[in-house]
Amino acid sequence: MSGPLAGLKVVDFSRVLAGPFCARTLMDLGAEVIKVEPPRPDVTRFAMPTHGDMSGYYAQQNAGKRNVSIDLNVDEGRQLALRLCDDADIIVENFRAGTLGFFGLDYETVAARNPRIIYASITGYGQHGPWRGRMAYAPTVQAEAGFTANSLAHYGEALSGLKTDSLSHADVYSGLQATVAILAALHKRKETGRGQYIDVAMAATLLAINERAHVDLTDIDLGPEPAVLGATDCPFFEGPNGETFTVATSMIGSLTFRFYLSAMRRPDLAKDPRFATAEARQQNYAALHEIIQTWILTFPDMESLDAQLDEAKIAMGEVRSMRELADSEWAEYWGAVREVPDRHGGTYRIPGHPWHFSDEELPETGAPALQGEHNRSIFASLGYKDTEIEAFYKAGALVDAPPLPGAAKKPAPKAEAEKAAAPKAGDGKAPAQAKAGS
Repeated sequence: MSGPLAGLKVVDFSRVLAGPFCARTLMDLGAEVIKVEPPRPDVTRFAMPTHGDMSGYYAQQNAGKRNVSIDLNVDEGRQLALRLCDDADIIVENFRAGTLGFFGLDYETVAARNPRIIYASITGYGQHGPWRGRMAYAPTVQAEAGFTANSLAHYGEALSGLKTDSLSHADVYSGLQATVAILAALHKRKETGRGQYIDVAMAATLLAINERAHVDLTDIDLGPEPAVLGATDCPFFEGPNGETFTVATSMIGSLTFRFYLSAMRRPDLAKDPRFATAEARQQNYAALHEIIQTWILTFPDMESLDAQLDEAKIAMGEVRSMRELADSEWAEYWGAVREVPDRHGGTYRIPGHPWHFSDEELPETGAPALQGEHNRSIFASLGYKDTEIEAFYKAGALVDAPPLPGAAKKPAPKAEAEKAAAPKAGDGKAPAQAKAGS
C-alpha cells in the first residue's frame, strides 16, 4: 500500500454518501478501509445506473474498500464488529445519533478496548441537543441551514418554481470536514497516544462553508449592490463561435463593473447615467449585457477573448458537460478520471484524485467489492479458524450477498468469491427499527 496514510486501518460503518465519502478519501490517501455492510445492503448498491448487482453510485464511493457483511442484530455479529475495531485506527459512521450505541459499538465501548481509536460520527445536527434524533439527508439539511434559501433569494424571479440544488453538498462537505478532523486527531494522537471522538454536524458544516454567511447573519442591507463573489450574479454570454460561457464577475457590483470597462476599453460607460450606479445598472441590465455581448462577438475565438478578459482580471469558463471535461487534454494530464471494474465485464468511469503529492505515490483504486466478499479473508487474518467462521455463518452473524430484487435466490458464494476479485469496498449498518440519515 502506498500514500501518506499507508498503514492506517479504517472501519467504515457508514452508508450512502457522507460517511462513505470520508472513508473513501482516507483510502485514496493510502489507508486500508474495511466497509461493514448490513444484510439489508447499502441502498446505493441498487441506485441507477446499475450493471448487474453493482451500481455506479456505489462503485464511485466504495471502489477499493474491502467488504464484510455482518448482522449486528445477532450477538456474534456484534462481537465480530468489536473485534474489527480492536486493531483499527479510525472508525467512520453516519447513522442517527445513538444507533451504534444501541449495538454496543459506541465510542466509549470501543475506546475501552482500543484507546487509540479515532471515532468520527456524521449526523445532521450532532450527537446531542434538541435535534439529535432527526433524520437527515443533504437536501433537507441544506434547506434547514440557509443554503437553499440563499439560492432561492439569488435566483428570484428566474425560478419557475421552488428548487433545490442537484448535488448533495451537505453530505460531501461533511465528509470532507470529518476527514480534516480525523487527520487533526491523528496528529494529536502522536503526542498523547490516545484517540478521541469526533462529532460532525451537517448543519454546522453548511454554516462553516458558506462564504457569504456574514451577510445573512449580520442583517446587512446591501440594497442593489450584490455581495462580492456571488456565484449567481455571474452573467452568461455567447462566445465568438457559438460557445456558452460565464464569467465570475458581477456586471452590477460597483467593485466589479469597472473590470468590464477595463476589458472593453470603455471608461466612458462609467459616466453613462444608465450605468452610473448599481441601482441604475440593475434597472438597465439588458442594455449593459447587450453592449458587453456585442463586444465579445468582435473577437475571432475564445482564446483571444480569454486573453483580454484575463488581462482585466475577469475569469471565464465555458459551459461544458462533465464528459467534455473528462475527455479534455487537461483531464488526461491530471489523471482526473479513472476506471474501475463493474464486476460484470465492464467498467465505470469515476473521478480521479484531486491532489498530486511531490513525495507520495497514491494507491491505485481497486474494484468495488461484492457484499460480504471479504468475510472469510478478513476474519481469518484476525485469527478465526475456518470452523469458527462457518459457525458465524450458521448463526447468521456473517452473510453473503443477497439475490438481486426479483432474481432467484443463489447459494452463498463462500470462498470462491474471495478468489475472484478486487481490492477493497464497503458500507454500514442499522437495524430495521433504527433509521439513520446520510
